[in-house]
Amino acid sequence: MKAVCHFFRGLAGIALLLLLGGHGAAMAAGGIEQRVAACIACHGREGATTNAGYFPRLSGKPAGYLFNQLRSFRDGRRFNADMTYMVQHLSDAYLMEMAEYFAGLDLPYPPVSSASDATPAQLARGRQLALEGDAARRIPACVQCHGAALTGVQPAIPGLLGLPRLYVSSQLGAWLTSERHALAPDCMAEIGRRMTTADINAVASWLAVQPMPADPKPVSSLPAPLPIACGGMPK
Repeated sequence: MKAVCHFFRGLAGIALLLLLGGHGAAMAAGGIEQRVAACIACHGREGATTNAGYFPRLSGKPAGYLFNQLRSFRDGRRFNADMTYMVQHLSDAYLMEMAEYFAGLDLPYPPVSSASDATPAQLARGRQLALEGDAARRIPACVQCHGAALTGVQPAIPGLLGLPRLYVSSQLGAWLTSERHALAPDCMAEIGRRMTTADINAVASWLAVQPMPADPKPVSSLPAPLPIACGGMPK
């Protein structure tokens, strides 16, 4: 059975590499839909996400955030072999065009399940971190940066709802272990190092079961300055 699984996984990897291998030619010759075809292969139709936990939603996220992530893959601050291969030779202008394409999509979010294997105590801790933070350990509340509805802030702060729990926990964990980096000053690296593994699992679990608000779009601004300096923000 394991051999069969590895066989089909290998076929999937070959198919993706073939798509990525032709990506540069397709992007040079075609319109934006052809240019982002390789993105959709992993992230789902039009970047609306898939059931696979490690592929986040792209559609509707702030263009500045998507652009910063693409640059980080290209410039070595984030690490994923397929992503690096796809963007390593692309210019800032090209990456911004891709970012603006996905940011401009307005697609419905899939239904959110309220089922969770997290304990009530874990969910309570996750809610505290998301809405109140932890002043004793200098962990700001998620809402202080990502907006009161946690749907993100223009032009470069992403929403935290509608994402698989596995994805959220893996990204927070990557900051905790210094495997992921952002533009300096790297605020999420600072926050990630102040969190424990239990904190990360708790907040990821709580976020994953929150319903989407009626208007899931990023807000235009925050009511107060960011609680910590962050790179990649407009001057």
